[in-house]
Amino acid sequence: MADEDEEPVFDEELEESSGGMDVCHGRRKRLFSKELRCMMYGFGDDQNPYTESVDILEDLVIEFITEMTHKAMSIGRQGRVQVEDIVFLIRKDPRKFARVKDLLTMNEELKRARKAFDEANYGS
Repeated sequence: MADEDEEPVFDEELEESSGGMDVCHGRRKRLFSKELRCMMYGFGDDQNPYTESVDILEDLVIEFITEMTHKAMSIGRQGRVQVEDIVFLIRKDPRKFARVKDLLTMNEELKRARKAFDEANYGS
C-alpha cells in the first residue's frame, strides 16, 4: 500500500511551509502561475515549463513582494504602503527604478487620456 509508505503531513508543517499563505488540499494557492508561465515562455523557456520551475519562481516573487511590503510599511507612514515608499526602497537599483518611473509615467498618461475621453463623450 502506497499510503502507508508516505509520511503523514500535519497542519503545523503545512502552515510553516506555506509562509502564511492559504493552503488548499495540502498545496499553496498559486497566485501568479499563469502569468509566470507566460513570462517564462517570453524569455525563452518552453511553452509549458515544468510546474516545479514555476512554483519556485512564484515562491521567489512572493518572498520579494512580502519583503518589500514589510520594508515599505516600516518607513514613511507606519503601517501604510505608499508609492513613494516603494520608490524610496528601489532608488539604488537603476533598472527597477527606471521601470517604476516608466510605469508611473504611463499610469499618469492613461489617467489623462481616460479623463479626456470621458469629457469628450459625456461633456463636462
